[in-house]
Amino acid sequence: MSYLVLAISLFMLILIYFKVADHFNIIDKPNERSSHKEVTIRGGGVIYLFAGLALLINDFATYWPFVAGLMTIGVISFLDDVFTLSNRIRIIFHIAAVSLLFYFLSVFTFHLVWVICLYVLVIGIINAYNFMDGINGITGLYSLVVLLFLQYVNVSQVHFAGEDMIWYPAIASVVFLVFNFRKKAKCFAGDVGSVTIAFWIAGSLLQLIIQTGNYTYILFLAIYGVDTILTIIHRLYLKQNIFKAHRLHFYQILANDRKIPHLYVSTLYAILQAIVCVIVIFNGSMLSFAGVIIPLVILYVALKPKLMKPVTV
Repeated sequence: MSYLVLAISLFMLILIYFKVADHFNIIDKPNERSSHKEVTIRGGGVIYLFAGLALLINDFATYWPFVAGLMTIGVISFLDDVFTLSNRIRIIFHIAAVSLLFYFLSVFTFHLVWVICLYVLVIGIINAYNFMDGINGITGLYSLVVLLFLQYVNVSQVHFAGEDMIWYPAIASVVFLVFNFRKKAKCFAGDVGSVTIAFWIAGSLLQLIIQTGNYTYILFLAIYGVDTILTIIHRLYLKQNIFKAHRLHFYQILANDRKIPHLYVSTLYAILQAIVCVIVIFNGSMLSFAGVIIPLVILYVALKPKLMKPVTV
């Protein structure tokens, strides 16, 4: 399938989904924890499932375990968008999906300790991505940046994946952004979008790390990672339930407390991640790891208290 045909097909499919979602009232209603004020179609991230099916049609023999995992985690996430499922049900399907991904990547040939660590890492990335999906444009734009840099490495430095494995979700991200990168978004990704693209990116990134043995490539997710981990630490310090919705992520402070337009914040996150990716590509060492993480942590810790809206009693 040509990339132009894929883009047109995905564009048409998401328009059909909008009709279905509108008919069945699959919408996102804002609440006091939301960063939005309008009722908006939820689940536009099904476009990544459509892209996965296209990848399967294009090369079934190679990609069936990966796409089976993608569909497993994507379908349960879509059902969670519609019905709200328990954490126990979701984690069972997440483990099943990641197991299929590991079969695809031959991870089960590794030592058991490494396999367990990789389960924690991949499921952690998926949940972090889900936490970070809260304002217009952030999931699609951030994902597009990461995918383009992964493809640059894949084509120019070390071939670690079939090119379609990265181009398909990248094209899906562009189509999704047509409807989401707006002041008033036509649709939100929903859990089905954030979780599915996280699965796709985590799989591609893990493939690269396994191929090269270079762990600094994990910095391709540094901006999301620092925001997620430090926000969890902040919430634990405040004795909050970290599994409940909140507005304490750094990007939420910028968008909600400082009233910076969503698209500006999303673009800032994408640009910062692009800068980090360039550093990793041209200076992929443990020194660059420290040189990226330490400044990001300092900026987070120094700026967040100043940017947060004072709590009124």
